Amino acid sequence: MVTDDLLKKFKKRMHIFHDGEDDNLKELLSFSIAFVESKIGEFDIKENKKATELVFERTRYAYNDALEYFEDNFLSEIISLSLEMAGDDDVEE
Repeated sequence: MVTDDLLKKFKKRMHIFHDGEDDNLKELLSFSIAFVESKIGEFDIKENKKATELVFERTRYAYNDALEYFEDNFLSEIISLSLEMAGDDDVEE
């Protein structure tokens, strides 16, 4: 779920100071959360800073109509975080 706080942080990062695109930005953020979760597994967006960074970067690419470049440019980060998350699961078991 995209909270108002998450939206505010993303808008600050992107230097977006108007509210006219809030619905679109929330939708892009939710799509990005779903995408990142499909790659690395479920995460807490408030706690996992690396996953939040990937969500923000993917949303930035989507906002700028450059989504086709995201996976190639962030593949190493996606794999690294995926392995890190898998390692966390092993510790809990």
